[in-house]
Amino acid sequence: MRKIVLLLLVGFLVVINPLGFYPGSREVGAAEEQESAPPQPGEEQAEEAIKLQPNIVTAPRVAKPLLEVPAAVGAVEKEDIQLGRQQLGLDESLVKIPGLFFQNRFNFAQDLRIAIRGFGARAAFGIRGVKILVDGIPETLPDGQAQVDNIDLGSAERIEVIRGPTSSLYGNASGGVISIITEEGPEEPFVETRLSWGEFRFQKYQLKTGGQHGPLNYLVNLSRLDMEGFREHSGTENVLVNSKLRLDIDETSTVTALINFAHAPIADDPGALTREQAEADPRQARDRNVQFDAGEDITQGRFGLVYQKRFGQSHELSANAYYVFRDFANKLPFQGGGSVDFDRFVVGGGMKYIYTTQIWGRRNRLTLGIDLELQNDDRRRFDNNNGQLGDLVFNQEEEVSSIGPFIQDEFRLLKNLELTVGVRYDRVRFSVEDFFLSDGDDSGARTLDKFSPMIGLLYTFSPALHIYGNVSTSFETPTTTEFANPSGRGGFNPDLEPQKATNYEIGVKGNWRGRWSYELALFTVRVEDELIPFELPDNPGRTFFRNAGKSTRNGVELGLKAELWKGLTASVAYTFSDFFFEEFRTEDGVFDDNEIPGIPKHQLHGEIAYFHPSGLYGIWDILFVDKFFADNANTVQNDAYTIANLRLGYVGQFGNWEVSPFLGLNNLFDDQYNANVRLNAFGGRFFEPGPDFNVYGGLSLSHTWSGGL
Repeated sequence: MRKIVLLLLVGFLVVINPLGFYPGSREVGAAEEQESAPPQPGEEQAEEAIKLQPNIVTAPRVAKPLLEVPAAVGAVEKEDIQLGRQQLGLDESLVKIPGLFFQNRFNFAQDLRIAIRGFGARAAFGIRGVKILVDGIPETLPDGQAQVDNIDLGSAERIEVIRGPTSSLYGNASGGVISIITEEGPEEPFVETRLSWGEFRFQKYQLKTGGQHGPLNYLVNLSRLDMEGFREHSGTENVLVNSKLRLDIDETSTVTALINFAHAPIADDPGALTREQAEADPRQARDRNVQFDAGEDITQGRFGLVYQKRFGQSHELSANAYYVFRDFANKLPFQGGGSVDFDRFVVGGGMKYIYTTQIWGRRNRLTLGIDLELQNDDRRRFDNNNGQLGDLVFNQEEEVSSIGPFIQDEFRLLKNLELTVGVRYDRVRFSVEDFFLSDGDDSGARTLDKFSPMIGLLYTFSPALHIYGNVSTSFETPTTTEFANPSGRGGFNPDLEPQKATNYEIGVKGNWRGRWSYELALFTVRVEDELIPFELPDNPGRTFFRNAGKSTRNGVELGLKAELWKGLTASVAYTFSDFFFEEFRTEDGVFDDNEIPGIPKHQLHGEIAYFHPSGLYGIWDILFVDKFFADNANTVQNDAYTIANLRLGYVGQFGNWEVSPFLGLNNLFDDQYNANVRLNAFGGRFFEPGPDFNVYGGLSLSHTWSGGL
């Protein structure tokens, strides 16, 4: 199959290139296209204007040029997210940003695990310690956990990342922020279909349409994914619907409706293997995962409204409200309480007011806001009798409510020096009502609260040199699942406390002539009561949590991007992480000065991309991940690995039609590696192998109606 696909693509490229098909425009990477094509009269000025346009980000809760934020901030655009991608996970594009580490992309039952400066590395499943936003609406729950199985990359326009604690802006579980902005409809209506296939029975189908009709802007995207998976018992099936409707009320106010629906009836969990099993047969599933039919089934809907209003040049007001429901059923690889299901709803909202003025002749911008959320989980556990639902053994209703007022001020101390200060107060209440009383009543409640301040300075020497420093804080409550009581009773673990962190950071960043950009950040994070996962012999495969005493995280993040020639670009992202426990002692041993498991000391990503004026493109990237420990005792190590990938394709414009075939080759070196490591796993079952060399390909076809329908 691989040879046939490669021969077909080579033949296709050989045929179309001499025919001289030149795209009239390329929606993604338009600036690069203008730089590649021979300039026409007047185009030099237009090209320069495009290059000098500042890169505006909104993740810091105010719209601001990326280079003027006194923190480590990165962003990827639509071209990085969608062009020639499988669109399986956020890691495909975000690996280009330093400071991020991803695991678990091929186990759809456990979900992608994202770590930013170590925050999130502890997650047994899903995402912890990182705030996820989609169009300003939080995907992260009030208790701090997040899933990304409902995020539609086929309609993502841009993804912004703040690295480091940001609880002064976003509250609980904000060791970093990932903000996803979805596409809006273009001026002229269009319809696009995208079909892709690959090895491991990968199939993905997408239909997208959008446009502008009077004051109404709309974009709707539907997709379906089917995949058998590299390993046994690792298949998935899901359907996503994402829509964005914006009504322009007048020139100063808009209302946007956001609707998202996800249905994933199949997400099998192949489980983790011992090192010997992973090396002997990386495609096998753990026998108990097959025996107990481990995996999950979800249905989720999210509905949001966002209102924005400007009052003159000085005042801005925005408000949002949202509702989320999630029906979840999960089977774990053991009998007692091994079938889990819950019905969840989340309601929330927030307001933000921005006032821009002059104080003593200096620009000042004040931001005030508040976030309110309520999460309700009706959670039940049944025995798992070899994949069949058994007796009810656990039944409780969990509720998490949070309130978070915040204030931030940006003041221009000098012409080139800006001070940013902020603080937020968060109060999070956990309560549980026990309905399974045969083993006693374990109802109860806990309330956790924290003030989270920050201060930052940024000095601008020139567009090519910005120097900044900041001190920021974060706190993370345990999630409802992390609060699970290891005693086997219901209720919350009474010994578990929130994790608290303080980040000290300095950095430089800049952009030279619009063709070279760089960023360098040096940081140290002091963490108290770090949340650490562990397993018990009686419940293998189920994760509980305990607090470590203190830990320190020292790191360096370097990012470089350059246009080497017209149409030829390169980027490098390097991360150094020296993370270790200062004080951590349990009944299992003394772990003082040990490395924190789950984070490699070195990570390096490089990419070279070439876009030819004809519409042909090729993108090669390589990722090196250093070895890292899998347990607190530092006795088990995951080996280093290198993964290289190649994307080839063509974007051609033929009147109102755009055609884009593409081909992807993953793991070119056929390296054997582990795509996920389960930390502190019982029985030596730490490793989930990743796929070997594999191929995918597809075709995108779109039509635009010039002048409207």
